[in-house]
Amino acid sequence: MPEGPLHRGLLDTSVIVDLERLNPESLPLEWAVSAITMAELTAGPLAAADPEERARRQHRLQWVEGTFEAIPVDASVVRAYGLVYGAAQASGRKSRRRSFDLLIAATALAEQLPLFTRNPKDFEDLGSLIDVCPV
Repeated sequence: MPEGPLHRGLLDTSVIVDLERLNPESLPLEWAVSAITMAELTAGPLAAADPEERARRQHRLQWVEGTFEAIPVDASVVRAYGLVYGAAQASGRKSRRRSFDLLIAATALAEQLPLFTRNPKDFEDLGSLIDVCPV
């Protein structure tokens, strides 16, 4: 990651989920999220069996929906997805099971934003395309 805080960055779903536990200095000054992250967060409450966890996930989803204007999956993201998918295939890693991660990476590429993630290994084969910032 470059020295000093970055002005703007795309937050991976893993960062949003752990946001309250993270050091704010490890994040960019301005946060962006992908529509794909919003989709993952929307499924979160439905996947929780525990009522308290379901409520926490619902609260997080509502906060994110009220805080961010999600970057849509538009034509530029779709074009970038081809590059990201190709890089993942060339590395030998399975791409189909990583579709959401690759779409988030494509959003970062299309928007020319660094990607902040708690799971940098998920994106290690894309290092030449996007700037992955471990948090």
